[in-house]
Amino acid sequence: MALQYPLVHVDDIKPRAQSLEDGWAISEFRIPISGAEDSATAAFHSIFRPGSKHAKHIHRNCDEVTIYLSGAGVTGIEEDTADVRPGHCRVAPKGREHFFYNNSGDEECLVVGFYMGAADVDATGYEFRGDVTEADLDAARRPLSQGIMVHLDDVEPAHMAAGDGWLISDFRMPIGSHNGYSSTLFRARFLPGAVHKKHRHDHCDEIYYVISGHGLAGAGDDRAEVRGGHFHFIPKGVEHWLYNLSDAEALEVVGVYIDAGNVAATGYVYMGDVGEADIHAPRTDR
Repeated sequence: MALQYPLVHVDDIKPRAQSLEDGWAISEFRIPISGAEDSATAAFHSIFRPGSKHAKHIHRNCDEVTIYLSGAGVTGIEEDTADVRPGHCRVAPKGREHFFYNNSGDEECLVVGFYMGAADVDATGYEFRGDVTEADLDAARRPLSQGIMVHLDDVEPAHMAAGDGWLISDFRMPIGSHNGYSSTLFRARFLPGAVHKKHRHDHCDEIYYVISGHGLAGAGDDRAEVRGGHFHFIPKGVEHWLYNLSDAEALEVVGVYIDAGNVAATGYVYMGDVGEADIHAPRTDR
């Protein structure tokens, strides 16, 4: 039986062709989740090798939500420029000029993000606004006055109710209604044996990305093993869960609750335990 709900690994997606004339100088750019998977929000996976960049541009039709997962670099929104490192989370609002440049010299940057409410790049209303200059890179660093930027280390773990299925070891929401945003960006860490039990979100879609580890994901009748590099799209109203299969390694994911600024706004409904029958069920073919 084939998977009913999209589960896509970045290794199975070819890097997209890019136009340098339009500011696309990303080493590898992939869109694993898009309108082709019936998602109204596209998820992207970008690799920036030293010296590569996404030059100044805007998205007229959507916000861009990103999390920096490895490496270091410089980001700018309008007149402000800031250094980023792994764990930084950022919102570039629609219509606001922004860029990213890997200035590390020797380290690859991995950036995962979401075009909120835009099913592909064309739907974002993309416009190139110019190259990243030496003056941009040398500019004094200061907090971004447009959009949101926060580091995971500055976010307290949320206290989620175990009785509602939350047996995640560390769950943080760096972006959401608490800092004025209409969707939620979350990071979840599952130690060996940890689980987010069966539940659904009646008011929002969810997309998550597996940063590292080895887990078992359920969505409806789907049962599939996941590892670092997988993206999973969960439409609203679909029962789903996630379990760490490893005896030694943490399972780490980052994701978005689209158009829901906090867990309550997702229409969260606890659906029950994840039992041995679920864990040992036959895996669904991809």
